[in-house]
Amino acid sequence: MTQGPSHMAGWLGGKLVAVQGHSMTVEFVVRLDMTNPMGTLHGGAVAAIMDDTVGMMVFSLGREFAYTSVNLNCDFLNTARIGDTLTAHAQVIRAGRNVIHCECRVMHPDGKVVAKCATNMIQTGFRLPA
Repeated sequence: MTQGPSHMAGWLGGKLVAVQGHSMTVEFVVRLDMTNPMGTLHGGAVAAIMDDTVGMMVFSLGREFAYTSVNLNCDFLNTARIGDTLTAHAQVIRAGRNVIHCECRVMHPDGKVVAKCATNMIQTGFRLPA
């Protein structure tokens, strides 16, 4: 995942765990440069994890055109610290012709939900290479 078209995904450094139908699971290790002044995972970094995981999952659906985020409604529920390995699981809730509604959860190894989001992806005019 560090050598794909998304420079953000490269910076996040996720490890693809599974792609199953309309879902994707990716692992991320929290690094110093992903933290806030309190030494916990920055909200912007976990939002980027969720947005990029959803984006990659939608890309994996094999649609003719690219999709982009219209919104990203996030809830930040628990902390994560440097060295923690988090699991992001994204899934399609409803796939329409032009809009795909998705959800993502980022989980701590202890089972706590670090963050979750709901997002809508809209079809662009950018045709993907065959």
